[in-house]
Amino acid sequence: MTTIGIPQVPVTTKTTPARRRTRLQDNLLVCGILAAFVYILTDVLGALRYPGYNFTTQGISELMAVGAPTQELVNSMFAAYGVLATAFAIGVLRESPGQRALRVTGLLLLGYAIAGTLGRYFPMYARGAANLSDSVPHVILTGVLVASMLATLGFAARAFGRRFMVYSLATLGAIIALGIASGVYGARIAAHQPTPGFGIVERVLIYAYLAWAAVLAVQLVRRHAAPAEHGAV
Repeated sequence: MTTIGIPQVPVTTKTTPARRRTRLQDNLLVCGILAAFVYILTDVLGALRYPGYNFTTQGISELMAVGAPTQELVNSMFAAYGVLATAFAIGVLRESPGQRALRVTGLLLLGYAIAGTLGRYFPMYARGAANLSDSVPHVILTGVLVASMLATLGFAARAFGRRFMVYSLATLGAIIALGIASGVYGARIAAHQPTPGFGIVERVLIYAYLAWAAVLAVQLVRRHAAPAEHGAV
């Protein structure tokens, strides 16, 4: 009895990424990292070019206060930050189909970027140069930005795995604690009293958020390269 051999056709298993990787999308996401870098660079350069400015006792907003020698420089550099932050928010939104938490995160990031660009139109006044009421619009805008930070962290915590959730919630808790401390300093500024440590507290608060946004950007870029690793930080 003759056995007729049937050629076996090898079956090739091909994994199709959940999202098609594009250079445009990667560039939009990388803008989240670049935005953090530009913000910190603006803060450092502004402090260095402001004669008599104290990095530990004065806030970032004072670098672009009415009459500050660094107002134009800081406003121009923060405008670049706003463009990068907006691009990053768009990148997050492009990643969000089918993920409500990520979609809301992208919208909140976009709102934060847009609100941040309004800072130049609602500057604070230098300490002792005006009444507290003159800086109320700036105080309100600052409150909106902090609220946006907290909401963004809260929604994004549910967008990925456990490790990212823990990191987001830890950042959220730190910003709440530092925000309360900043409120106490705000009362001292209004009363024209010294504010030792205010610059450090405010910078840790903002830098923590910038670092978190950069980690989110890395998380999303990695998801393109390895879709299965959604839960890694």
